[in-house]
Amino acid sequence: MSLADYLAKNYLTADSKPGRKSKKRKQKDCVATGLIIADDDALDWDRDGTDKADDDAPLEVNANGAEFRKAKKNTWQTIGAPTPSCNEQAAADAILKSAAAESQARALADEDAPTMENSAMRMESGAHAGLQTADQVTAQLKRKEAEERGRFLKDGDEHSGKGKETIYRDASGRIINVQMKRAEARKKAEEEAAKAAAELEAQKGDVQRAEKEKRREQLSEAKFMPVARYADDVELNEDLKKRERWNDPAAGFLEQKMGGKSVSGKPLYKGPAAPNRYGISPGYRWDGVDRGTGFEKEHFAAWSRRANLKNLDYAWQMDE
Repeated sequence: MSLADYLAKNYLTADSKPGRKSKKRKQKDCVATGLIIADDDALDWDRDGTDKADDDAPLEVNANGAEFRKAKKNTWQTIGAPTPSCNEQAAADAILKSAAAESQARALADEDAPTMENSAMRMESGAHAGLQTADQVTAQLKRKEAEERGRFLKDGDEHSGKGKETIYRDASGRIINVQMKRAEARKKAEEEAAKAAAELEAQKGDVQRAEKEKRREQLSEAKFMPVARYADDVELNEDLKKRERWNDPAAGFLEQKMGGKSVSGKPLYKGPAAPNRYGISPGYRWDGVDRGTGFEKEHFAAWSRRANLKNLDYAWQMDE
């Protein structure tokens, strides 16, 4: 191997080999051409690149040199992905087509998305989108209503929930047993009613409770009594004799009088006492001092005054 070949192979700086000129064509002299990069901000005085010892000086490469003529290996590099072949392109097209079909199927399965019917967009109400007449919109709405009614009748009561019991839930989402809740509410209402009746019964006195019990017994005995009761009825006469009347003139002639005990079994007061509206006699421990507000006395005085005025008015009318 010659020196020129060695330098051309390893350093690419060998000079052109002097050879014979071809007779067919003339060999042109190589003109050194290349890209020169000059630094405008150089601080030295040599700005035209004549200093051969400077490392930053541009490198001149001879495009027609022997190194380029003798190089037989292709030095071009492919940037990016290589061009696909026909089989690879077909497979990619098939994948894209399947993805488009899947997206279209999802769009059709979406209930909220408008449907396409006869190349026209159909809205959720059943009418087509776009400019159309009122009759067309009415017909489309009726068609949608008929379809829904037919689908509802086809499904039956199983999907509609008709005839099924309503499920109630509390704030936490747990199912409430309606029958148990109703039984608890009914029991609570009965307890409240019994409590109210007990309070009302506690407000009554011994005499009222005794009269109520006596009236219940009379009603139970009335089942066996005849419908008509005459003047010779012994029980009726005894009951009428036991009644006390404050204006009865013959009350003093009766031999049988009320005993010394009240209805509740306590002894009665013996002595004079001011009357009252309810006819209740004072207790047997009363000391005879009236500690009331005097309302009963004023009540009887007003009642007597009203009765006297009525009698006087009647007498004056008769005198005229």
